[in-house]
Amino acid sequence: MSTVITSKSQVPDVAGQIIYAMRAMGVAPIPRNYELFYEAYIGSNPALTKDLAALGSNASQTEIDSLSSQYFAHSTRIYDDAHARIITELDGVLRTLRQEQTSLESYNKLLSETFSRISAKTANSADLLRNAITILTEATGDTMARGEKTVEDVAQRSHEMDQVRKELDEYKRIANTDSLTRLSNRRAFDDRLASIFNNPMNKAVTALVLADIDNFKKVNDSFGHPVGDKILATVASVIRANVRRDVFVARTGGEEFALIVDGNTVDEVMSICERIRRTLESTPFRNSRTRVDYGPITMSLGMCMAADAKDPGELYSKTDIALYQAKNSGRNCSYQYQNGMQKDFGKSWLIYKS
Repeated sequence: MSTVITSKSQVPDVAGQIIYAMRAMGVAPIPRNYELFYEAYIGSNPALTKDLAALGSNASQTEIDSLSSQYFAHSTRIYDDAHARIITELDGVLRTLRQEQTSLESYNKLLSETFSRISAKTANSADLLRNAITILTEATGDTMARGEKTVEDVAQRSHEMDQVRKELDEYKRIANTDSLTRLSNRRAFDDRLASIFNNPMNKAVTALVLADIDNFKKVNDSFGHPVGDKILATVASVIRANVRRDVFVARTGGEEFALIVDGNTVDEVMSICERIRRTLESTPFRNSRTRVDYGPITMSLGMCMAADAKDPGELYSKTDIALYQAKNSGRNCSYQYQNGMQKDFGKSWLIYKS
């Protein structure tokens, strides 16, 4: 958020920038406040970003909570409803199993009593044996019927809980998708970036690529945000069309995109970057009705292999530096991170812009 973050050198990572922004506005760094600032900071909801910035530097907790209720009420309700439905189904399963336990205990008691009668020395009557068999047959039939009903009830409730799980999975998918480009969003990217280092064996063949549209502010200023949005959507399509389906692609904020490429060498990843860049620079961007030409649209890309970083934060930082080198070298080019590369934070260009 440009109103409170003035220098990226002060806060070199996303989490740090958000905490810095919260402190600058006098907001307590508690989880629910962090979520609000996170959504505002990554720019996925411009209205939220604008309303939060309007609170100024002395926002009260009441004002912050009011914004949370306004923008997150729907997601909170979805999770609350799902939680309530799961609790109801689990409670039903427990009641069914308790009833089955009671039934089995009664059946076990009946078996014991019948065994005692048959085993008694006085039990020499065929009628006693016949009656015992009749009692056991009826009891067994009743128990089996109750068991079938129990299986049916548990299966039905399991189905209901599976439906809740699917609904939550779909909601998570929507929550992790950028509505404009249909790519993954910053939230999904953060999770995926962190997962790279869960398996050290994958680091040698995993790369992070950061890509930023060149001079995009000039496009927005010249043609307006609706045109800018269409360009963003087209750029997203170009990126997606030039990588394998298993390559993770996200819009991480504004005009910045990120790719996580698994199973490729350095040269192969650089070839992917160049393919994206060349395809984009040759893609026409014009209004089909008015014939107004919005191009050329170009992109700068930075890349770093996960093996060259010790954790997700360092990987992002080094890739960010490579992207900066591409920008600072005239734009419309791809750079791989090399030892010794540095980013001059004193310059006006920032990766993050709100």
